[in-house]
Amino acid sequence: MLIDFKEKTAPERYHLMASAVIPRPIAWIATQGEVLNIAPFSYFTPLSSEPATLIVSIGHRADGTPKDTLRNLRESKKCVVCIVDEEHFEAMHMSSKGLDASQSEVEMFDIQTQEVIEGFPPMPEGIKIAFFCEYLQEVALKGSKTIPVIVEIKHLYLDEKIITDKEKIRLEFSSIARVGRGYTTLDESITAPEIP
Repeated sequence: MLIDFKEKTAPERYHLMASAVIPRPIAWIATQGEVLNIAPFSYFTPLSSEPATLIVSIGHRADGTPKDTLRNLRESKKCVVCIVDEEHFEAMHMSSKGLDASQSEVEMFDIQTQEVIEGFPPMPEGIKIAFFCEYLQEVALKGSKTIPVIVEIKHLYLDEKIITDKEKIRLEFSSIARVGRGYTTLDESITAPEIP
């Protein structure tokens, strides 16, 4: 089967892409605006190691206005990108609910937070991996309602409990990822053959 994307609507293309690009990591992003905002995004990935950057695609609200995460990033220039494990799965999923800009997911869903680095937003307590980032730039996509935002990593937080080798900084961590419209954990690894 060959699918011509010109013949598909944007929602149909989203469904096809979300079903085929799997698993997709989840960026649970904390930004500070009128209130502390924490929201998940699954169109997210590392972009480069020089400069150390991540890219996340942020949509707009139904009325066309920027989502709180995008507005806060544009204004404050800082965010904390958290990687989610099973401990935070329910809170992360609940925080995807659209709230008014004056409402905080932290209060609405009783998410306990901790400040790790002064000047950056607090992150949910117990997070094992978090990137402390600064807004770098946006990518203009003609005709898109989604804004790809590039953030530069300034600090990486790792919970000591997931570090299995401090010298080489090896980690043992099972994150939550999106598969289509559902979620999965990444528990099983496979060994690649030697390349001759």
